[in-house]
Amino acid sequence: MAATSPVVEFHALTKRYGRTTALDDLDLQVDRGEVFGLLGANGAGKTTAVKVLLGLTRPTSGGGSLLGMPFGDPESRRRVGYLPELFRYQGWLTGGEVLRLHAELSGLAPERWAEEIDTVLATADLRTRADDRVSTYSKGMQQRLGLAVALLGRPEVVVLDEPSTALDPLGRHELRGTIRGLRELGTTVILNSHQLTEVEQVCDRVAIIHLGRLLAVGALSDLLVAGGIRLRAIGLSPAAEDELARAGEGGLERDGPWLIVRGATEEQIPELVEMIVRSGGRVYGVELMHPTLEDRFRQLLGSA
Repeated sequence: MAATSPVVEFHALTKRYGRTTALDDLDLQVDRGEVFGLLGANGAGKTTAVKVLLGLTRPTSGGGSLLGMPFGDPESRRRVGYLPELFRYQGWLTGGEVLRLHAELSGLAPERWAEEIDTVLATADLRTRADDRVSTYSKGMQQRLGLAVALLGRPEVVVLDEPSTALDPLGRHELRGTIRGLRELGTTVILNSHQLTEVEQVCDRVAIIHLGRLLAVGALSDLLVAGGIRLRAIGLSPAAEDELARAGEGGLERDGPWLIVRGATEEQIPELVEMIVRSGGRVYGVELMHPTLEDRFRQLLGSA
């Protein structure tokens, strides 16, 4: 990841649609060569952020830049590949014809078309279906064709808006491999998703957005909440629960019949069990918890 000027910058950016605020005073930057995740529930404002940085809609206030140019600048958009969440290609065209059309629209030199199209067909695993009509493609194949279109011309920035929506588990696995390959080439990838596992496996940094506001941003290692120990126990007195809460760095939580000692480590398990038994309680189960993005996401939404 190069220590150069950011590829994308949002400065106090707000976008309203009537009385609805889609983005609220967003300050954010994406560095060159990283895989950056925009994470949030449906309606959080992620797609609006993507549309603003691509110049597809204008901010109500604030601003920003893409590749050092203001949002919407035609020159910057030529260097960006974009896979929208909702798209449809003409069913009577073949996959190869769709790619040739977009190669022409993107301004690629004709002598590069064959090589570029072959490369992206291989990346999307569509070489054997290039001469078939799009109407015969499954939803997953159409999604892969959209990815191939986004990769034409080897863009500096690739923006993927919910790219795994129509993919099966194998397709999602292959998509993650493609994203990692783009990072190795130095391409900046912006991944807009509500799929926590997908984001957790490929992103270098993540921004968590809720109702248009930025709740947290950073490397996954910094964002993940501490793990802990899950205990299924009965007969604990309030004093015993207070003692358990002090044993971990993150306090004590309840999850149905389970108690979660946040921040407690595997080495503390015998001590926690002995603590419960000594107080007159009984232990029926113990689990070691690893830190997850899902836990952090739920924690932030709960606070918001």
